[in-house]
Amino acid sequence: MSDKEYDYLRDDNLNINWYPGHMKKTKDLMKANLKLVDVVVELLDSRIPYSSKNPDIDTLMAGKPRVVLLNKSDISDRAKLNKWINYYKEQGIKAIPIDAMKGTGVNRIVDECKNAVKDKMDSLKEKGRKERAIRIMIVGVPNVGKSSLINKLTGRRSTQTGDRPGVTKGKQWVKLRGNLELLDTPGILWPKFEDQDVALNLAFTRAIKDEILDVETLALRLIEKLMVIEPEKLAARYKLDELGESGIETMDMIAQKRGFITGRKEIDYTRTATTVLNEFRTGKLGNITLEVPEDIK
Repeated sequence: MSDKEYDYLRDDNLNINWYPGHMKKTKDLMKANLKLVDVVVELLDSRIPYSSKNPDIDTLMAGKPRVVLLNKSDISDRAKLNKWINYYKEQGIKAIPIDAMKGTGVNRIVDECKNAVKDKMDSLKEKGRKERAIRIMIVGVPNVGKSSLINKLTGRRSTQTGDRPGVTKGKQWVKLRGNLELLDTPGILWPKFEDQDVALNLAFTRAIKDEILDVETLALRLIEKLMVIEPEKLAARYKLDELGESGIETMDMIAQKRGFITGRKEIDYTRTATTVLNEFRTGKLGNITLEVPEDIK
């Protein structure tokens, strides 16, 4: 992977600064097409609603009606998810928990988009304007589930999907049921991560490609975080009577339990790291949410 493709910073502390060139192009694309859009659908990862929220979007979408979707709700902690729903409610924004893969909650989206622009459409109708489709833009960071959501909204496999960021490319107009049209854009991240906790959360959920990270250190950071917020689930998944005194000790214990030992009787940290990350990402570690509204600085 060449330096021209990715501009990132990685060191022993796993500091992350990642901003591929296509992200800037997407931001410019959004600016250029925003005037065509009636309502913005902001798709967040319900496990990291704050970290998966691109701060640039607030500026770009200023003045536009918005519907917030909390995706992957099936593998997030329900009590913490309700806190996020209430957090947005206090701001006058309806947040809808969904599972884009299974389609749970997706049927509510069309109605909520129509409600968000009802006043505008009624005003146009009163002026004698011909009824037209409501134009929607879905925005979100990479790997948050936008392509899966569009496929459910259209009822067909209209966009390419994959469990890795960067699959959706270019601009696509997609017709939806209920007289809606959708402008899809690739996921975008912001130019730099000033908060490394945010960067780590994005990396944990694979919004940042594993290929440009040290996955062993990343998994260690995840283990350290889970030891604080979800120690019981971590111990239960790996059948540990107790956790280690440190993250690396717990990681060693997980490796030994799973038999991830090399021919030289050394711990296979790469295999251990990959397993822990994948099992968190697929929900096998349990329903886990990494942040709550109280964490917002």
